[in-house]
This record gives sequence, C-alpha cells and structure tokens, in this order.
Amino acid sequence: MNPKVRRITETAVMTALLVALQAATASLGNQFVTGSCVNAVLALTVLLVGLWSGAAAAALSPFFAFLLGIGPQLLPIVPAIAAGNLVFVALLWALGRRRGAPVERQVLAWLAAAAGKFAALYLTVVQLLCRVLPLKQPQIDTFSAMFSWPQLVTALIGGGISLLLASALRRALRR
Repeated sequence: MNPKVRRITETAVMTALLVALQAATASLGNQFVTGSCVNAVLALTVLLVGLWSGAAAAALSPFFAFLLGIGPQLLPIVPAIAAGNLVFVALLWALGRRRGAPVERQVLAWLAAAAGKFAALYLTVVQLLCRVLPLKQPQIDTFSAMFSWPQLVTALIGGGISLLLASALRRALRR
C-alpha cells in the first residue's frame, strides 16, 4: 500500500476510534475513564503513525465530540481542548519519538506531555476563558474542576497505557 494512503487511513481510523471511545464512555459520566482513553489513543497515534497524524487526531476529535454532543457544549472551549491535545502529542513526539529510546527518555516524554497538556488546558480554560466568557458561577465551577488536576491525571493514565502498548503494537504492525 502507498505509504501516504496508509498514513491517511491510519489517521482516520485513530480519529474514529477516539470519537467512538468518547461516545462509548460518555454514558459513564466519568471524566477519568473518557479522558484516559482519549489520551491513550492520542499517544498511540503519535507514537505509531507520526506527528502529523497525532496532530490531526488531536485537533479534530474535540470538534467531533462537540458536534456529537459528547464533549463540553460551549464552542469557545473546544479549540482550547484541541490546543491542549496538540501540546500533548507534540511534546510526546518531540521528546520520545525515537524507537528504542531508553525507558528514562520515554518516561520523561510522557511526564512532560502530561504536564504540558494540563498547563495548556488550565491556563486557557480556567485562567482565561472562564474569566472572559459570560459564564454563570456554576459553569465556571464545572469548567474549573474539569480542566484542572483531572487533566493531569487522565494524561498520565492515558500516556502510561500507551507506553505499555506501543512496543507490542509496533511489533504487531511490523514497524
């Protein structure tokens, strides 16, 4: 198969998997399950397919979630989520992309990516958007709770799962 077609296909499949996991876990009402699944797929996408595929999935999935009613239903927050996802995949790729990289480097990439996503979402949603958007206090409280420390936890869980699965999946895919 043409490598370009394969990459586009894999990107589409991973993006579809993200949306399907969000839809499947949304009924649980548990941010930790959904967020961890999303972060695991984002990390696997960037580690197995590449930066541009990870970036595409990271940017598109929050918009699909919004359109399907399974993400926050406040449009100005959706680009902030996409930006947080992009920080996550970019740091993971930049710091941990080399196959066979030492475990220490992979762990550093994982921790930096999780911290970067947390910081990006906390700063953009809690510190910026919650202050400038005309939101009522209950909405501010909800978004502040959703986009603070739980983002770090779900990024750590999802990134950790992906690190455990990536090498086995690379072998299975012969990469």
